[in-house]
Parts: sequence; structure tokens; C-alpha cells
Amino acid sequence: MAAGSPDKFSVLLPTYNERENLPLVVWLLARTFQESGNNYEIIIIDDGSPDGTQEIAEQLEKIYGSDKILLRPRARKLGLGTAYIHGMKHATGNFIVIMDADLSHHVSLYFIKQKEGNFDIVSGTRYKGNGGVYGWDLKRKLISRGANFLTQVLLRPGASDLTGSFRLYRKEVLQKLMEKCVSKGYVFQMEMIVRARQLGFTIGEVPISFVDRVYGESKLGGNEIVSFLKGLLTLFATT
Repeated sequence: MAAGSPDKFSVLLPTYNERENLPLVVWLLARTFQESGNNYEIIIIDDGSPDGTQEIAEQLEKIYGSDKILLRPRARKLGLGTAYIHGMKHATGNFIVIMDADLSHHVSLYFIKQKEGNFDIVSGTRYKGNGGVYGWDLKRKLISRGANFLTQVLLRPGASDLTGSFRLYRKEVLQKLMEKCVSKGYVFQMEMIVRARQLGFTIGEVPISFVDRVYGESKLGGNEIVSFLKGLLTLFATT
């Protein structure tokens, strides 16, 4: 994007079995961008959802226009990190928003925070200020708190919430971080912040009230927890 051009935001939206959530999250994003006057595009990276998510994305593409909704599917689930890398290839904005489709986030706060501090990265935090979590059972809260505690002790990241799934990046910063990161899945989010600290990028945090997903079930399960622990130890050993 040429110097002096207005900002454009590219939202990378990985999906898997999000047929019910996708229309609502797209509507909320479109409304937020329109109200703020920001130019945007939403890039949907569907990993072969068997529930018809891709067909819904195709309908949204027709409704909003192919300049605003870009469906860039993959044949199967290949990991969150590779989904973002895939989406980046199609992004034309100078800012990149990475998120999921569970309707748990508040977009406009990130724009405001970035402008206030001119940050390279703005990340949501559930563990600072008036941030919090609603709708989770005790087991999931303990898992989340425990994971965050371990990352703080082992990695000293300089950010209070490493496992959140909503962030705003300068495009060039995200590209540099992706070149350094080797993790996949949930550990990818954590490694991005650790690498950002190592490279000296500035990170702003927005306290968020994380509300559990409206439709569907969380993708977090036993396999993801084991992968997280393995990834955390690997990251600790290499940083």
C-alpha cells in the first residue's frame, strides 16, 4: 500500500464447522468497519468443514461482494498457523486482524488502542484490567489460567495473555514473525508474542470480556492440551 494511503484492515478468519456462527460474525465485522469508516476485507480460510461452512461463505461473498468477502478454502485441517500463512498470501491491507469465528471479541477497541500507542501489535487480554471470562465451566477456566501461568513463568513474554485468539498486527510485522515461528495449532499464538518480544516489536493490550461461543462447541480438547504442553516446552528450550 502506498505511503499516505488510508489504512486497510484484512481480517483472517479460519473456520471449521462454523456454519451457524459465520453469518453473524461477518455481519458484526462489516458493521464495525462501516461505522468506523475503515476500509476492510474478510478472508475466510475454511479447512474443508463437513457442516457446509464453505457454502455459507460463498453466499456471504455474493451478499457483501467479492472485494469484501474472500473465500480461500483448504482441503482439510492443517493447523492454525498455516491457516494464517495461507490467508496472508491473499491479504491486501496494511493491518492484519487475526481471529476465529466464535463471536468472542470486540474489534473496535483494537483500532483505538493501536492509534493511541502506534503499536506494532495489539492483543486482547483476559487477565489484565477489567478483562475476564464468562460462560466457561471451572475446568476450562483452570486450564486457561494454568496455561497462562506456565507461559508467564517459563517464557517471560512481556504480555499478560499469550493464548488469546484475537490480535491486530502491522502487516510487515506479522510477515516477519511468521518467518520466525515454527509452531502450529494453539501454540502458534503463544510463539508469536514471544518472537515479537525477541525482535523488539511493541505490544499493546486491550482488556476484553471473553464470552463463550454462541453456537457450536469449543475445538479445545485433550489432544490440543497435550500439543500445547509439548509446544510450550519446545519453545522454552529454544528461547
